[in-house]
Amino acid sequence: MSALFDSTPSRKDTFSFKWQKYKGTDIIPAWVADTEFRCAQPILDAIKGQAEHGNLGYILPAHHQGAINAVVRWLNDKHNWHIEPEWLVWTPGVVPAFNVACKAYCQPGDKVLIQTPNYPPLLAAPKLNGLERVDIGTVIETDPTTKKSRYTLDFDALEQEAADPRCKLFILCNPMNPVGSVLSEKELDRIADICQKHQVILCSDEIHCDLILDEGKTHIPAGRQQNLAENSITLMAASKTFNIAGLGTSFAIIPNRQLRQAFTSAAAGIVPWVTVVGLAATQAAFTQCDDWHQAELEYLRVNRDCVYQSINAIDGLSMLKPDATFLAWVDASGLGVDNVQAWAEQKGVGPSPGADFHKADHFRINFGCSRTMLDEILTRLAR
Repeated sequence: MSALFDSTPSRKDTFSFKWQKYKGTDIIPAWVADTEFRCAQPILDAIKGQAEHGNLGYILPAHHQGAINAVVRWLNDKHNWHIEPEWLVWTPGVVPAFNVACKAYCQPGDKVLIQTPNYPPLLAAPKLNGLERVDIGTVIETDPTTKKSRYTLDFDALEQEAADPRCKLFILCNPMNPVGSVLSEKELDRIADICQKHQVILCSDEIHCDLILDEGKTHIPAGRQQNLAENSITLMAASKTFNIAGLGTSFAIIPNRQLRQAFTSAAAGIVPWVTVVGLAATQAAFTQCDDWHQAELEYLRVNRDCVYQSINAIDGLSMLKPDATFLAWVDASGLGVDNVQAWAEQKGVGPSPGADFHKADHFRINFGCSRTMLDEILTRLAR
């Protein structure tokens, strides 16, 4: 099935956010976290069927039993998580969702803990809601047995900062964006202990949870953990995995009734319903695209390994192999240049600027693309 991912439609004249940035230049866009892949055919058929019906009027997401059943089925099958349908709150993206969480669980002047580095909209959320952001850094740990290094949270910093009574919310990415680590059960238990001890609510952005590339790793949803279920909001979507981010459809899973009511109240009158087309696409993705999903993972694993080998062969660049996502976090501090983004763009590649993640000597490469496009990106960076 690799041909599905080798043949990607051109996006140069489609008003693509990713491609517009470098329009008219000889710079390959490798930044925004969507893929170049054509959507799975059942998704396209579902969208076509919705359009051919001819009426795109209001649909309350809570009434769309097909999409609800699809989410329940997917979480049960892929993540061993048995959710109740009433735990589900539909949102038009995880970015609106974690901003709603800021409004729901904090008062002006409160503090929000943010795992860093992180993607720009998440870093911006506290200030947008009149809150103070407290960064919890990421550290590199090395397994003494395998000698493999990976990124993880600075748990000492988390413990120290969470003790501040003004800290009310911790927003986390798992799998982490941009570093690509998948948190272990032991790490989630430690987060749970810290949050419970200091009365901090966890909002876990898990939008990349279905893109686990390390076959020895398993994603554990925050809300599935017994010691987090009543103190967490888990954010998910089909958007990254199935490349339907432009349809603006995601969901929060909130088992605790009071937290769920606070969340829906904070969103009321501000956050719009998700679209009928997005619901149809999500239903198709989570019920008819399992084979496509597995083929995508196999394709991305090869892409990841190509990026890992190529980047680490370029003087001045290095990276750790990510457990998940289609994103590579590249350390360019060894280049010895003032502006690593300008260095990459002069080579003809447009990554996500590390400065946007508050790590100016890094950049992020999106390898969710055809092998041909990826080879050109890596060739340009090496020349």
